[in-house]
Amino acid sequence: MKIPTTGRTREDILEHLRSYKNQDINWQSGRAYGYIYDPGKEILEFAKEVFCLFLCENALDFTAYPSILKIENDLVSMIRKHVHGDDQVVGNFTSGGTESIFLAVKAARDYYRLEKPEITEPEMILPSSAHAAFHKAAHYLGIKTVTVSVDPNTFKADIKNTRESINENTILMVGSAPTYTQGVVDPIRELSEMARQHDIWFHTDACMGGFLLPYFKRLGEPVADFDFSLPGVCSVSVDLHKYAYSPKGASLVFHRSPSLRSFQIFSFTKWLGYTLVNSTVQSTKSGGPLAAAWAVLNFVGDEGYLEFARKKLEAVKKIKQAISQIPELYLMVDPEMTLISFSSKEVNIFHIIDEMNSKGWYIQPSLSFDGIPANIHLTVTLSNVIHTDQFIDDLKESVEKAKDLPSGVLLEKLKPFMDKQGAALLDNPGFLFELAGIQEGQMPKRMAPLNEVLDAMPLEWREKILLHVTNGFFHPQA
Repeated sequence: MKIPTTGRTREDILEHLRSYKNQDINWQSGRAYGYIYDPGKEILEFAKEVFCLFLCENALDFTAYPSILKIENDLVSMIRKHVHGDDQVVGNFTSGGTESIFLAVKAARDYYRLEKPEITEPEMILPSSAHAAFHKAAHYLGIKTVTVSVDPNTFKADIKNTRESINENTILMVGSAPTYTQGVVDPIRELSEMARQHDIWFHTDACMGGFLLPYFKRLGEPVADFDFSLPGVCSVSVDLHKYAYSPKGASLVFHRSPSLRSFQIFSFTKWLGYTLVNSTVQSTKSGGPLAAAWAVLNFVGDEGYLEFARKKLEAVKKIKQAISQIPELYLMVDPEMTLISFSSKEVNIFHIIDEMNSKGWYIQPSLSFDGIPANIHLTVTLSNVIHTDQFIDDLKESVEKAKDLPSGVLLEKLKPFMDKQGAALLDNPGFLFELAGIQEGQMPKRMAPLNEVLDAMPLEWREKILLHVTNGFFHPQA
């Protein structure tokens, strides 16, 4: 594709773009249990209006756009109270959980560069359930990750193993509220106190639950403390584009004090251009997401979010009960929020997922790792709750259909090559793609055979093959 010689009509362009969306998941249907947080038409339309109102305002320079600074400080003030921050707690608006996590890791790294310059090979301790964004941040920032297995019964961070992993190079410890994987809250109180006693920065990743968990607590759920109410917590990340239903991308990263937050900020004057000071990773960024988040929080209000939470809690309880009553399925653990993980010892879960997706649902697989079997993940949101009964009926039917579907066919074809060539097999991804039925720019409609192969591969093989697949998809047309 190339820039057209003459401009196309508005109608032509819109029609063309709509055609691109035909293959996207239908998130407006309320049948997607992942990625999408749909608050409904009224809230969404209002958010779009405000987003466009601030679309061209640039948060690069708050002195040029004081409105952006005011809105950001307002947002931080609202959510700071939500996570029990006092007047010393400060925060910034980011593009999402990954950027919030990245900034917390950077702040910890730079803090210890100053306070403990003898640490030349910094490490951070991560439960195996910690979000992959921490590993991404470590990769970018030159920090070694030490992964600790979770408790196999609770799926929470293991206190004993974490304590044994601390050494003179440890600068950061992490806990999740809740984990994305199984939806449980790590023992933040014990972990953060351990970190405080060892003079280690502790970050609570509350991207998933920082906004919603306080409402669950008000509804009577036994939510453990995870935020600035605990003295050992140095920083907290909270996403607004999840359960606050703000348009993407909208997240916040908080620090216990301005002095800690100073290590997040980047300033630079050693060039011929303007003085550069960035509170977050991005320099130029639209004020649209920021203003839309502010607008949605004010539009829905505290009582509105409490009612949203009540509906989601009821749906989660109904889905949990249904899973427990399907003989072939079992819950990995009783979730503490709206993230449900379940599996089967009798039926191929990848076939169950394909069957459900063929019925118009969108649910995710989680591959096996660290002794934990492959499982099905659900993220329950507001738009899902009215479809709960239909979801349960379709899940029962999909389990029955999956029983009769063959397993391991593609894996059986590949196994001789895997055994003979080992990792060298990955050097010829075209052969693998052809065998798996992957065409350029398209994935097969049924993913079970491919997921079976990935699940059977060593972790390093998985990463390499996914890199090849992704590299092939981002390929412009001539």
